[in-house]
This record gives sequence, structure tokens and C-alpha cells, in this order.
Amino acid sequence: MVAQLLRLKLTLLRNGLRRSPWQLVGMAFAGLYALGLVATLVVVLVLLRRADQELAQTAVVLGGSAAILGWGIIPVVASATDMTLDPARFTTFAIPMKQLLAGLALGGLIGIPGLATTLVALSTVVTWSRGVLPALAALVGAALGVLTCIVLSKVVTTATASLAASRRFKDVSAIAFMVPLVLLGPIVAGLSRGISASAGFLPEFAQAMSWTPLGAPWSIAGDIAAGHPGPAALKLLVAAAVLAGLAWCWKLLLERALVNPPYSGSGKRKGGKLGLFGLLPAVPAGAVMARSLTYWVRDPRYSGSLIVVPLLPVLLVFQGSQTGDFSTLAFLAPLTAFILAWSISADVSYDNTAFALHLASGVRGVDDRLGRALACLAFALPVVLVFAVGHAAFTKDWASLPGQLGLSLGILFTGLGLSSVVSARYTVAVPLPGDSPFKKPPGNVGQTLAVQFAGMGILFVLVLPEAALLVAQLVTGNSLFGWLNLGAGLLVGPALLVTGVRLGGKWLDARGPELLAQVTVNR
Repeated sequence: MVAQLLRLKLTLLRNGLRRSPWQLVGMAFAGLYALGLVATLVVVLVLLRRADQELAQTAVVLGGSAAILGWGIIPVVASATDMTLDPARFTTFAIPMKQLLAGLALGGLIGIPGLATTLVALSTVVTWSRGVLPALAALVGAALGVLTCIVLSKVVTTATASLAASRRFKDVSAIAFMVPLVLLGPIVAGLSRGISASAGFLPEFAQAMSWTPLGAPWSIAGDIAAGHPGPAALKLLVAAAVLAGLAWCWKLLLERALVNPPYSGSGKRKGGKLGLFGLLPAVPAGAVMARSLTYWVRDPRYSGSLIVVPLLPVLLVFQGSQTGDFSTLAFLAPLTAFILAWSISADVSYDNTAFALHLASGVRGVDDRLGRALACLAFALPVVLVFAVGHAAFTKDWASLPGQLGLSLGILFTGLGLSSVVSARYTVAVPLPGDSPFKKPPGNVGQTLAVQFAGMGILFVLVLPEAALLVAQLVTGNSLFGWLNLGAGLLVGPALLVTGVRLGGKWLDARGPELLAQVTVNR
């Protein structure tokens, strides 16, 4: 039965790759990235074989502790990204619990995260190949450490299955996960400075961590190499007891989950409130705008962009503080305008089967395009204006404000017009409604990349007048070019927006059924 579960996992993985050759390409790129990271860690662990024993012990224990901690935290917010061998799917099958536990645990090793963790863990055998006993101890510790990672992740995902089935929890956790992801640079830099400032404390910290469930399995080989068999034996018992305890907890949680599967249905809602539909004009474009604004607030695939935008000033200020040059803040407003305007280039793809509502209601394509563009413009325009004025206030360079506004508004209006055309003509593979924003379904990855890059190139060409006027102002120092830039942004940008809405609406009227057929392929 264990072998059957493993074959099922491999079959699901193989069939997912066969569904689209571009999915295989994406998997290959992800594998190459993971391989590069794994190769770096393996080289470091191999070099530690010649390093001081205390340094090697500190690096291995702290790195292994971080790995176990990561396997325990990440599944809470990313459990929806891989639902293969979901325990809820085995509710109607009388599989013995021991075999189900073994199959699901070993199945967790199949995949890029499991294989990467296993390869890095086995590399610690090379680090401690300073004798036969340390090498064997490292092998045992690596096996205990990897199994602890897998079982801990299963305990966490099973314990939070009822939460993970909640749409609200999925939305909040997905958005919360994006914050540290966007701020990864400042976080890593801060940790690096902290580690450099307290390098002398790290060996003591690693020694303390070696007696915890996080560091115990990774410290056994170091104690054997240092001639301390007593502490090594005690830490072996700690690691084995923790693994057994986690397996027992997982067994209890899995038994309860199989008897009472998590229910993802929504509770009762009170009717009578129209929300944005009651506030906006009762016209087709107003209804589409209300629907789109609701998506922007409640759908994490949209609201993720709104979370990233407030973090952009933090990133640019951090970068400026590292170099003492805050000139990169000049890109804040134009970059924000591009991100928000281009975010609706896959609107129809995000709708998926709900796009049938637009076709069945007979809404004109131009009203559909206009409503979606106005929904994005409702919050994008104030944000871009605030960022442009904020840059001028921060740098005390008010002379550059007209040029900044001209370029930013040109990118915003032009980008919305171009996005209105792109989303009416092409569909891309996006996460399905209700899925994690990080879940990439199989699909036309090649077309997605081609459409995105081609669209960005076309947008760059369309905003060349504003960009050229801004460069002219920077080179000559003549503020007249800035005011001309502002005029161009207020005239050319809206004109291209209107053109894009009309052209996109025309294409939408002509090929609406074909679009619906394309977006439903990923179901």
C-alpha cells in the first residue's frame, strides 16, 4: 500500500507535467533554481569538512534548525499550493493507518522541497566524514532531521486543515505571506548585520539549540566528532522522541480529519445589502466597476498588488539608505503606475468561468472594459499622485514634480488602455478562484511570458513621448519640458485609455465565447 501511494504521487506529478509541455519547462526552471541553491549549500557543507569543528557544528545546527522551523511555518500559508495526496481524498478508502502515515510521509519527499532538503541533509555526512563514527552519526541525524521536517509539516497542515479550508484564512494567510516575501532584501540584510555583530554569540546559541527539537538531530555527529558520546546519545533520544511524538500527534489528527473532513462551505449571510452595487451608478459600466472593486478588496489574487504597493517606498528607502543615494525614489510613482495598470491585463483569465456572467447578461464589450479600467483607476490614481507629490516633498525638488506626474499619469492611463486590449485578446494561466495566489496551474506558460513581455515592450513604446520629455528636462534643467510632460500625460494618456477601451471592447464583442472556452481550460 505504501508503494501504491508513492506511485500515485509520481503519477500525479507526471500527469501534471504531461498536461502542457510549458508546465514541464516551468518545472525545469524551478528545478534549476533549486539545484543552484542546493549546490551552493552542498559546496559550503563540503568546505566545512576542513573548517574548525566548532564552526562546522554551529553552521550545521543553526542551518538544520532553520530548515525544520521553515517546514513547520511555511505550510500554514502555502498548504494550498500542493494538494496531491490530500488526506481528505482518502476518507472513503479503508487504508490501514500505519501504511497511510508511511505513504504520506514518504510522498512528502517527492518534489523539489523534499528532494532539496534531503540532498542538503545528506551533505552533512561529508562535513563530518572525519571518522567512521561521526559520518554514521551524521547519516542517522540527517535521516531524523529530514523525517522531522516532513512529519512536522504534515502535523501543521493536518491540524490547520479546518482553517485552511476557510476562504477567509486562505485570503489572509496568502496576503500575509507576501509581506516578508517582498521585504526579503531588508530582512536578509538585517539578519546579516545582526549575525555579523553577534558572531561570537552564535556558538553558544547553537549549543543551546542543539538540546532543542530543532537542533538535536543535527548536533549528534558534532558531539561524536568532539569525543562526547554521552551528550550525543541524549540528543539522539531527544530527536527520536520528538519524531515519535510528532508521528503520534499526526496519527491522532489524521484519524479525526478522516472521520470529520474539513468543510469549506460558507456560513449564512444576511441579504439586503448591495454594497458597492448600491453606491455606483446603475449602468452596465457601473455594475462591472462595482464587481471589479469587490474583487480588488476580497480576492487575494488582486489584493496582493495592493499589499505590494505600500511596501515599495520601504524597499526604495532601504536601498537608498544602503548607498546614501535616494535618487531611486524617483521611480516610485512610475513603477507603481505600471504595476497597478498592468495588473488588469489578465482580468478575464482571473474571472475564469465567472466570465460567463458577462456574456449571459449581454453587457457590451466597451462597458466591460470601461468598468474594469475605472475600478483600477479609482485607487491607482490617488496612490500615484500621493507617491509623486511625496517624492517631491521628500527630496525638496518641486521642480521635478510636473515631469514626474506627466510620466506617471501617462504610464497609468496608457497601461490601463493597453491592459484592456490584452485581457480581451489573450488569456494566460493564472491561479484559479479560491486558490492560493502562489499556485501556478498547468497551462500556456510560453504564451503567458510572450504576452507579458510583448505588452511591456509595447507600453514602453507608447509612453516614449513622456519619457523623452522627462529626459530632456533632466538633461537641460529646463522646467518647461516638465510642464509639457504633464500636458502630454494628461492628454495622450487618457486618449490612449479611451482607444484601448474601445478596441478591447470591440474584440470582446467579437470573440467573447472563444475567451470563455479558453479560460475554462484550467478547470
